[in-house]
Amino acid sequence: MLKILIPTILLIPTTWMARPKWLWPTTLTHSLLIALASLYWLPNLAETAWSHLNSCTATDPLSTPLLVLTCWLLPLMILASQNHTASEPLSRQRTYLTLLTSLQIFLILAFGATELLLFYVMFEATLIPTLFLITRWGNQAERLNAGIYFLFYTLAGSLPLLVALLLLQNNTGTLSLLTMQYSTPLELSCYTHKLWWAGCLIAFLVKMPLYGVHLWLPKAHVEAPIAGSMILAAVLLKLGGYGMMRMVIMLEPLTKELSYPFLILALWGVIMTSSICLRQTDLKALIAYSSVSHMGLVVGGILIQTPWGFSGALILMVAHGLASSALFCLANTNYERTHSRTLLLARGLQAALPLMATWWFAACLANLALPPLPNLMGELMIITSLFNWSWPTIILTGAGTLLTASYSLYMFLMTQRGPLPAHILALSPSHTREHLLLALHIAPLALLVLKPELISGWAS
Repeated sequence: MLKILIPTILLIPTTWMARPKWLWPTTLTHSLLIALASLYWLPNLAETAWSHLNSCTATDPLSTPLLVLTCWLLPLMILASQNHTASEPLSRQRTYLTLLTSLQIFLILAFGATELLLFYVMFEATLIPTLFLITRWGNQAERLNAGIYFLFYTLAGSLPLLVALLLLQNNTGTLSLLTMQYSTPLELSCYTHKLWWAGCLIAFLVKMPLYGVHLWLPKAHVEAPIAGSMILAAVLLKLGGYGMMRMVIMLEPLTKELSYPFLILALWGVIMTSSICLRQTDLKALIAYSSVSHMGLVVGGILIQTPWGFSGALILMVAHGLASSALFCLANTNYERTHSRTLLLARGLQAALPLMATWWFAACLANLALPPLPNLMGELMIITSLFNWSWPTIILTGAGTLLTASYSLYMFLMTQRGPLPAHILALSPSHTREHLLLALHIAPLALLVLKPELISGWAS
């Protein structure tokens, strides 16, 4: 773990000491080397036990795919932000890169933590850099409002979690993930235990986000700069799923009955947010609502607590991280050229940028879960396990799948097909940097088809 963590920490002094003309190439190369080094965590996934263990951190088949995804995303965020921050003063560019690096440090410590209290502290610490990214580098005046929504939704959800963890420490004497599975099961019977159950899970359900407590997400996505949108969609939402998977094992037998309202909200949310996507005029808001829809399926997969549900949730989280991040990058390339996120004002771009249209097509197909991509594997495993648990769920999940395909194709047709509007006169051509960025999103997604056990091994 330290082989990745120490170079990531050293990226901060590198950012401040690099010469101006070498700032972006140096940080990009450094972060790419860290991302490549993180791949050495993957071969140990055949074992279900913990590995790379030290006193505070370790990896296991649940945290490893999410850790690798976190490390993989930093160079991609640096690549995507280069043009966006080019006009800024040098000190602000350095601050921006420092915030991205500190976010990666907190995320590595959160996913690698063996103590639940360390996980909680890092879970909260990720708020600070993200808040700075949204409120300082956001696009419009609404960004302060978005930052307040983001902060207070997450804080209000996670304060009960702190109390719940302290109570758990008081009762069991440990918060270590290594020993907790061997401790005697808690006798959860009275009314206050139900409140404790809610305290343990609500923070993660807000972070996911569950339909009903999702209003912060479209606001944060729409106002955030490109790197903020990428890290939010790809990794920060997955903190919620990861935390739920870790906690839900300890909450037996309460989850069996208490999870019903949350399951209903999650599956109803899949249909509702997919329907909202079909009526959306803002491109980034459309992609943000699609994230809520996918995360609804993940919540369903986790709460029914079957091995297939857990595996499907992990696969879908990783696959969605890459696909939605790619879509945000594409939305940003459109915005940099047309200076508008409104779907009606920037359409027919296939005629002007045919290669970019190919990337759009690949990302939209990944979003609608085209076979044999891992998005489909994750969705099928969750839908099958939900159907096995209760057959009426197929009505909700089936309708959600149809709507997902509809809005993904709608997004592609609205941005790429049709005549080029008359007001778009001179588009700058697509750059090699943008094609590399999208290749580094889509290629891992395609390669995971060849070795799916890398992201599905935990529950098997």
